[in-house]
Amino acid sequence: MRISTMISERFGFWRRKIAILACLLLLVSCQAKNQTADNQILVKVARVVSGQSLEVLGMGEQPNFASPVRLIGLDAPDLRQNPWGDEARQSLEKLIGGVEQSIKLEFDIENKDKLGRTLAYVWKDNQLLNEQIVKQGYGLFVGRSPNHKYDQRLERAQQWARIMGKGIWNPKNPMRQTPAEFRFLNR
Repeated sequence: MRISTMISERFGFWRRKIAILACLLLLVSCQAKNQTADNQILVKVARVVSGQSLEVLGMGEQPNFASPVRLIGLDAPDLRQNPWGDEARQSLEKLIGGVEQSIKLEFDIENKDKLGRTLAYVWKDNQLLNEQIVKQGYGLFVGRSPNHKYDQRLERAQQWARIMGKGIWNPKNPMRQTPAEFRFLNR
């Protein structure tokens, strides 16, 4: 009787260990899936507003309602800031490939700005469009707390655009005022 009791106790011990391990694996896999779902969303582009903002369909409870999105980490020229504002908008349109295209929005710590726009990193065909706008010289890198996930990438993209004389960094036709300065002086 003693041997059977020992075997039963050992079997029960391992069964409990396996059950606990299975529960932990299940919890970890569910948590990873939820983080991805909360951190990224697939949407369609309704229109490109400027070099730093667009409107998308497919967010929230009203999928046919256009929601404003502001690209994190950059400040593109104002549309009235000729010729860079329109060039920045056209550059973002070209990167996206036009309206009704699917893009992925990735969120950081803060999801909304003070104007109620969604703050996001925009991905298309595995390219970070925030980075591409800066790299092409159509936006300045501006780190905004607390969203710093891709700050190093954006800063390197700006250094590259500046060295190469791209867009607003063109030595023959440089942008004289930052977008923030332009907006402040031309309210």
